[in-house]
Amino acid sequence: MIKRLSPPAPGAVPSGTRTTGPQPDGVRPHMIYLAIGFPPAAKSCAYRMRETANKFVELGWDVTVLTIAEESWEREYGLDHTLSDPVDPRVRIVELPLAREDLETDIRLFTEDRALNPIRWMQRERERHLEHFPEPVFGGWRSALEQGVLDIHREFPADMLLASCAPYVNLAAAWKLWETHKIPYAIDFRDGWSVDVIGGGEAFTRGSEAGQWEERVLSDATAIWCVNDPIADFYRDRYPELAERVHVVRNGFDPDSVPEVHGEPAAEKGLTFGYLGSVNFKPAFLATVLDGWRAARERDPLVARSRFEIRGHIGAGASREANAHMTLIRQAEADGVLFGGPVAKAEVAATYGRWDALVLMLVGGRFVTSGKVYEFMASGLPVVSCHEVDHDASHVLAGRPLWTGAVGIDAEGIADSFVKAARMAVEATPEQRAEARAHSARFTRGLLMTPAAEHLSHAVRSTLIAGGAGA
Repeated sequence: MIKRLSPPAPGAVPSGTRTTGPQPDGVRPHMIYLAIGFPPAAKSCAYRMRETANKFVELGWDVTVLTIAEESWEREYGLDHTLSDPVDPRVRIVELPLAREDLETDIRLFTEDRALNPIRWMQRERERHLEHFPEPVFGGWRSALEQGVLDIHREFPADMLLASCAPYVNLAAAWKLWETHKIPYAIDFRDGWSVDVIGGGEAFTRGSEAGQWEERVLSDATAIWCVNDPIADFYRDRYPELAERVHVVRNGFDPDSVPEVHGEPAAEKGLTFGYLGSVNFKPAFLATVLDGWRAARERDPLVARSRFEIRGHIGAGASREANAHMTLIRQAEADGVLFGGPVAKAEVAATYGRWDALVLMLVGGRFVTSGKVYEFMASGLPVVSCHEVDHDASHVLAGRPLWTGAVGIDAEGIADSFVKAARMAVEATPEQRAEARAHSARFTRGLLMTPAAEHLSHAVRSTLIAGGAGA
C-alpha cells in the first residue's frame, strides 16, 4: 500500500492537493505522468497506468503521477487498494482536488436549481465544461490540470510528460507545459479521440474545435500510443505526417490474474459461466446475451443445470447497481443468472479459478479490443464470444483453442456458443488447456509495454543529451 505523506509546502501545488511517495532526486530524469484513473481507482485503465509508471521507474526515471483525489473515485466505481500494492514505491503521486459534480449523490449538497430541475442543471453543467475545453464532462478541469503540471515542474523540473487519455482535457495540460517550457511529451491515446471506436469512423472533423485541439497537440508529440492496429491505422491515415510517431501498445494481462490450472469440472453438478468486467454497454445488448443463455438452457441439459455469474461494476454514481442492467439480471435469476459484485484485483485469479467457462461481452467492432480479452485468453478456459464478428478481439483470439468463435450479436448464435463452450469445458484435455494458455503468452502486459517505453525513453534521453541537459 502506498503510504500517504504530508502535503508539500504551501504554494508548491494547488490548495487541497495531496502528495505521496518520494521526491525526485534530481539525478534521474523526471517524468510527469498525467494518469487520471491511477490506482487505487477501480478503473480498467488503472492496470495499464500502473504498468507504465513502474516501467519508466525501471528504465531509470523519477515518475510523478498527477491524478485526482481518492475520494473522487468513490462517486464513480469506487476504490480497490489491492491495485496499489504492486505500484513501485519510488512512484510519487500528486492528487488534485477534482471531482465530477454530476456524480454527487448527497442531495443536501445540491443547489436549488439542481434539485428542482436536474435535467436543466445537467445541460448547464455540460455547457460549463465546454466553455473551457471541448469535452462536456471534464473540460472544466483544464485550468487545474494545467496549473498542476506547471507547479510540479516548478518544484521539480520535468524532462518529459506522458498524458494518458481519457479524459482528453489532459491534452491541454500537456500542451501548456510544452508551450511554456518546451518539455517534450507523448500521448497515450489508448482508444483514440477523433475515432468513434464504437460506431466506427470519425468522431469529429479536423476543423472542429476538438479536431483543432487534437491536431495542435499531436503535431509536436514525441510519440502517440494506441491500443490496437485499427486505431493506429486511423491516426496514420488522418495525420500521415505523424505516421512514424504512432505506435501500437496493447494492454495485455498481468500474470497474477491467471488462475491455477483448471481440472475437469463435475459436469453432473453443472458448470459456472462467468463474466468479469464493467457492465457499461446498453441494456439491450445484455438482454440479447441473456436471451441466448436462456435458449441454451432450453436446448442443452448441461447448460440447463449450470449458472451464469456476472461480476464487476454496474453503473456509477446514483445509478450504481440501480439501473436497467440490474433489473435484467434480477429477472434472469430463475435462469441461473446472478450478480456477485465487483472483484478486487487481488481476487481476480481466484475468481477465474472458480469458473468453468468465460463469457466475453464486448461492444463495438474492429476498433475495440478490451483489456479483458487478454485475461480471458490466459485463463485456459473456454471463451464464449458475445460481440461483433469483425471485432479486434476476434483477431486476438484467432487460433486459440477452446474459443467458440464470434457469431455476432444474435441470441440464437450466442445460444449455440454457450452449448459449444459447455462441451469444451467437460471434454477439454490438459494439453488443450495448456495450449490455450500458451496462446496468450505473448500478451503479458510487461512484454507489450517494454518496447514502447524503451523507445520513448531513448528518444527523450537522446534529445536531452543533444541539448546538453544530460540524462
